[in-house]
Amino acid sequence: MQEKPRVVVTTRTRRAEPAAAEFAFTSRQILPGALNAYRTNAWEIFTHLPMPVTTDEAWRRTDIHALPAADFRLPVDRAYLELPGVPDHLLQPLTAERHGGQVLLVPGGAKADLDPALAKQGVIFTDFRTAEAKHPELLQKLAGKTVRSEEGKFAALAGALAQNSILLYIPKGVVFEDPLHSILWGAGQNLAHISHILVFVDEGASVTYVHESASPDEDGQTLAVGNVEIQVADGASLRFVELQSWGKQVWNFNHERVRVARNGSLDWIFGSVGSRLTKNFMELDLTGEGANGRMSGFYFADGNQHLDHDTQQNHLARHTTSDLLFKGALKGHSRSVWQGMIYVAPGAEKTDGYQANRNLILSPDARADSIPGLEILADDVRCTHGATVGQLEQEPMFYLKSRGIPQAEAERMMVEGFFDPIMQRIPFEGVRTRFQQAIEDKMEK
Repeated sequence: MQEKPRVVVTTRTRRAEPAAAEFAFTSRQILPGALNAYRTNAWEIFTHLPMPVTTDEAWRRTDIHALPAADFRLPVDRAYLELPGVPDHLLQPLTAERHGGQVLLVPGGAKADLDPALAKQGVIFTDFRTAEAKHPELLQKLAGKTVRSEEGKFAALAGALAQNSILLYIPKGVVFEDPLHSILWGAGQNLAHISHILVFVDEGASVTYVHESASPDEDGQTLAVGNVEIQVADGASLRFVELQSWGKQVWNFNHERVRVARNGSLDWIFGSVGSRLTKNFMELDLTGEGANGRMSGFYFADGNQHLDHDTQQNHLARHTTSDLLFKGALKGHSRSVWQGMIYVAPGAEKTDGYQANRNLILSPDARADSIPGLEILADDVRCTHGATVGQLEQEPMFYLKSRGIPQAEAERMMVEGFFDPIMQRIPFEGVRTRFQQAIEDKMEK
């Protein structure tokens, strides 16, 4: 593949698109329970924050004025009984032969299963309603401490009205191989699927956690809003795998942050292939000396999809390391936006930060905006970044075709080769297979 830099030129003054209509939710929809104070505060913030517009720096390349906010409603209890069910293939393990536990979130309901051996070790992996009854103090300790409601309209909405939510707690020193798996299934026209995920991996513990968000392609439009708050304590380790395969009618907004303490380790693997529009804030905070984090992202857009990923690597302590690689391909009239920043705080010497974004354009009407950035406020650091946008190179394409390989197959092989550096970062065969199947599905279209 020949990757050629592309410079995105913007003007200093620009006319904002009109804001989207306001949501029709009310404070009466706030769930009672242990998080009532947190939710009520988030609701107050939500009602006072305006809808994002394109004059807001973080939203200047993502216009949501067509979002039919007033049409969305929360699912009623047991709404899943009247909606398409979860496909069997989503329930299968992706990282091993079996799950250590699985939480299934569906419209108006949830189901949680956990290996009894893990439960005996103190592992908690359940939905919020169960957690509020059995572990209220832990919820109160974690909710809103990593992602603050003040960070944006959608962060506040998720804090106030989340219905489908998960609590995962791994006690000190607990290490196990079998992955934990959760699925957020968002079927239903004009429904709002609002989620909140809380994860705390205590000192010296280690776990692999896979979370999938998916829905069928349906008529009408659907809303997905979520907060993800993760804390990795001193000497702890987390492998976090996220797969997003929403239907083409879904408006998807997320705020996600992982905080890694002293000598902690994070391997964050992210795949995004679905939704009508996605705006995803992903932030890594390295708060303790010796903390390290790796972020590997894969996205493939087609049709009129718009995928916007805003990443931040914050080095807040000495001797911290971050490594980000995001790769994307685009077909049709789709558009991707990636904006990344490495921030090095004062006093965070011996930082080693890297970020790269590579994009492959497969049709003349597709567009990729790639904006890397550095903000370094300390001496004795090593930080590098880069971004490229390119097309399939014709010489290797000609070579493959001259060996009798059809055009479509040659293109698929080259696209797979483009994504191979991401695939090599993924230690899970099931996840690689899912990504490769997504590539094939997109190429066939």
